[in-house]
Amino acid sequence: MNAREVARVLGLEPLAFPHPEAEVGGGFCSDLLSRAMAEASPGDAWITYQRHLNVVAVAKLKELSLVILARGPEPEPEVAARAEEEGVNLLRSDDGMFELAGRLYALLAGDPETHPAERG
Repeated sequence: MNAREVARVLGLEPLAFPHPEAEVGGGFCSDLLSRAMAEASPGDAWITYQRHLNVVAVAKLKELSLVILARGPEPEPEVAARAEEEGVNLLRSDDGMFELAGRLYALLAGDPETHPAERG
């Protein structure tokens, strides 16, 4: 599933979206950059509450498909600008990390409950 489809289904707001066709193969949740550097895999969607430039650097280094900023304030404008420059998909949600993680997991696992058009 690509980043555009994940964004659509989860109702994410793009802040920087230079590669909407990036394939999302898994997910990762953490606010510790060191954990993301050690454990996130290329192609993952990273869900975090962090909103600073180092998030973009880690996402680029780890070749993540997208970063989802969970509930909270808008990041500083330079964060979205840097994400665009670096080719990092950066999206935000009003939902918390727990809900986003559950919905992303279900979506990637093919749970029809995450696809409103497929509900019976």
